Amino acid sequence: MRYLMMSKSTDTTPAPDERLFAEMAAFVEELSASGVLLATGGLAPEGVQMVSAGDEITVTDGPFAEAKEAVAGFALVEVRSKEEALELARRFRKIVGDGVSIIQEVF
Repeated sequence: MRYLMMSKSTDTTPAPDERLFAEMAAFVEELSASGVLLATGGLAPEGVQMVSAGDEITVTDGPFAEAKEAVAGFALVEVRSKEEALELARRFRKIVGDGVSIIQEVF
């Protein structure tokens, strides 16, 4: 089972410090070594939106959400169950602190 785990930025998200970098590096290394982590990355607040209606496609430059609603980063993991994905998300939230994560199964 694959899950996309997204982390939203918030108005109260603190700037990363050396402790956060060290803990995240260890977490990412552990998940990579076990084969669970397939991809990870940060996302720019800007983007492009495409809307199709009939034969017409409209392209609009972003950002489209308030900073506190924007997805700031993601991880794609392959695990045995939803519960395992949720446990990884809990571990992530404990490292980074307060905030919002969204976990969705990838079909």
